[in-house]
Amino acid sequence: MGAEEHKFPCHTCGSDLGFDPDSGALKCGHCGATEAIKRSKGKLRELDFETAARLGLDASESQDIRVSKCENCGATVEFSPDVHATECAFCATPLVRDTGAQRQIKPAGLLPFALSEKAARAAMTKWLGRLWFAPNGLQEYARKGRAMQGIYVPFWTYDADTKSRYQGRRGTIYYETRRVRVEVDGKMETRQEQVQKIRWKNVSGRVARFFDDVLILGSKSLPKAYTDALEPWDLDQLEIYTPEYLAGFRAEGYTVELADGYVEARRYMDRVIAQDVRADIGGDRQDVGHVETDVRDVTFKHILLPVWLAAYKYRGKTYRFVVNGRTGAVKGERPWSWVKITIAVLLGAIVAGIIGFFLAQNG
Repeated sequence: MGAEEHKFPCHTCGSDLGFDPDSGALKCGHCGATEAIKRSKGKLRELDFETAARLGLDASESQDIRVSKCENCGATVEFSPDVHATECAFCATPLVRDTGAQRQIKPAGLLPFALSEKAARAAMTKWLGRLWFAPNGLQEYARKGRAMQGIYVPFWTYDADTKSRYQGRRGTIYYETRRVRVEVDGKMETRQEQVQKIRWKNVSGRVARFFDDVLILGSKSLPKAYTDALEPWDLDQLEIYTPEYLAGFRAEGYTVELADGYVEARRYMDRVIAQDVRADIGGDRQDVGHVETDVRDVTFKHILLPVWLAAYKYRGKTYRFVVNGRTGAVKGERPWSWVKITIAVLLGAIVAGIIGFFLAQNG
């Protein structure tokens, strides 16, 4: 993913071609000429996790990328060779080019951008229009500010074949009738009431599940709540990685290492397995005592997913908006204008007072 690989000269005028989400091809911003991307055929390659963790990867599976780390948000931003200073796309903090390089695992695949910057901005503007209590200045600045940045965000996917043995208890609800004394109109009466009970039975069993493409964010620069809000991703449409898709866009290097991503993936798998165990136990209640899981054939791949991103500084605070580059789903920080909120509360009180007055007059 070296930055030097991302430049493709136009065969007509020599200017740089960029990937065009509308056509799915390379397009010259100067003369409008297009060039088709030669898509690789076949399946995305899955790599063996145990081998990578124990022995490391073959040199052909990794590469050097030139990046600068943002000290404010931690983003690892990739630079082109001709860029010496830029701004962090994630928090709008100025960055100066770092002359060092990082060795990282190559991406196996990506989802190309399907939305243009214009379409992404329209989605963000529509979303902002529903923020009635946002400061007017921020809404105006966001709508008329600089162009959004197209960023390929790093993710890991993990596959695993799991078989689990469990011990627990199945609870069956039943009711018993008992007599109770209650006071009614000053007199004591005997009544019957139903009391819920649970009958427990020790159980054990096995469940099995194959996990396919457990998706884990490979970056710490965006809150997980943001990237979760952009789901679902159409991972069945992943393309085999080729640098042409990155032409005109930027890519973020991963900061969550492979092993750390797997730890998070296992937590997700364990939650799903626990649901499977409860379903297998059945009954009205389940008490899971012990689960032992055998995990085999763990594979992984590094992929890039497209996000349109805007970071705006407003009155000393950074506000971020992200748009799924495939579906147009939007997530952002919701600033509040206490002036608007106060006015709304006062108007609500006035309207309620007027309605109350007329009701009293006509009562």
